[in-house]
Amino acid sequence: MNEELKNSLDSLAGEIDSKIETKSMEVVETIKADNANKVQEVETKIEAMAKRLDDAEMINKKAFEAKAEAPMSFKSALEKAIEDGGLESFKKNGNAELILKADMKISSDFTGDVIQPTRVDGVKFDPSKPSHIREILPIGSTDSDVVRYVKETAYSDGSSFKQEGATLGQTDFELEAKDANVRKLGTYLRVSEEMMDDYKQLVSYLSARVPNKIMAVEDTQILNGNGSNPNLSGLFTDGTAFSAGSFSGAVSNANEFDVLVASMNQLALANYQADYIVLNPTDFHKILLLKDTTNQYLKDQVYAGLQPNFMGVPVILNTACTAGKFLVGNFALGTQLWVREGISLGIFREDGINVREGFVTIRVKERVALTNYNPNAFVQGTFSSAITAITV
Repeated sequence: MNEELKNSLDSLAGEIDSKIETKSMEVVETIKADNANKVQEVETKIEAMAKRLDDAEMINKKAFEAKAEAPMSFKSALEKAIEDGGLESFKKNGNAELILKADMKISSDFTGDVIQPTRVDGVKFDPSKPSHIREILPIGSTDSDVVRYVKETAYSDGSSFKQEGATLGQTDFELEAKDANVRKLGTYLRVSEEMMDDYKQLVSYLSARVPNKIMAVEDTQILNGNGSNPNLSGLFTDGTAFSAGSFSGAVSNANEFDVLVASMNQLALANYQADYIVLNPTDFHKILLLKDTTNQYLKDQVYAGLQPNFMGVPVILNTACTAGKFLVGNFALGTQLWVREGISLGIFREDGINVREGFVTIRVKERVALTNYNPNAFVQGTFSSAITAITV
């Protein structure tokens, strides 16, 4: 295609485009003129709809504000009326009328604007024992179900001074292996899933409360266990019974404190020194009330410091010790608690019908053994019989 022909075609195309554009504008103007009324009608409808939406929004806003400000009870309604100047008429004229909401219900007096209680964290319960017997015992660990130790059961002392050339005396002793079986102590309880979910402090409460109860049972076993399966053999069971010895019938007006002194003497004669005295709280406080012939409290002479202490020996108060009984001993040398499995708390869903009923099972347990090496390291008895034995 030559250049002249190309220019002619471009010029023709430009004229056609110009005419089309002009015609299109004429068509648009014609359509607008023919439909002016309809356009105005649509615009009017749009404006009306917008106004209705604005009115509806305003109504909803006022309703929301009225609801938010509506009194919940007679008390709050009265307070609102006073705040709005309801007493001004009374101040001026000596009378006043307080207009309350007509839709206020009497029941709202009790379920509405009530003072919110102060929530106190935690669960309140009677305390567990302030101390446990294991706290005064040597504690070891074991990975077996039996703790075996060797004990001297007899000793014949043949040592003595001899003349030159004389035969020395013979000493004999017997050794025996003793076993202490590991025993299991534990309990379980079931708690609903809802309680676990709704009460966030439940687990911490159980973690503190239930193990303390387990240790209270442990106290009873350490002191009073009879040794038959599945019980431990306790210190009252294995300890040496009180013997008056040279104190027999030698003490005038004997009392509980005299018994404890005689017990310390019995230990000393066996070459032990008492490091703890275990008493029931009732017996301890009875001793604190003892008086001498001048009506002065004996405690002023024998009791020292905030920690209970008789003649320099700490006193352990524990309700697992039966009232009326006493235990004086050298705990460091005479016994030991062995822990196979420490106190543990486990939570399980897969137990019985828990899944169907929506419960979880909480288990607390321990496995321990008690080895009472030397019965002579402990003196145990009852105050009543011991007082009788030493009284003149």
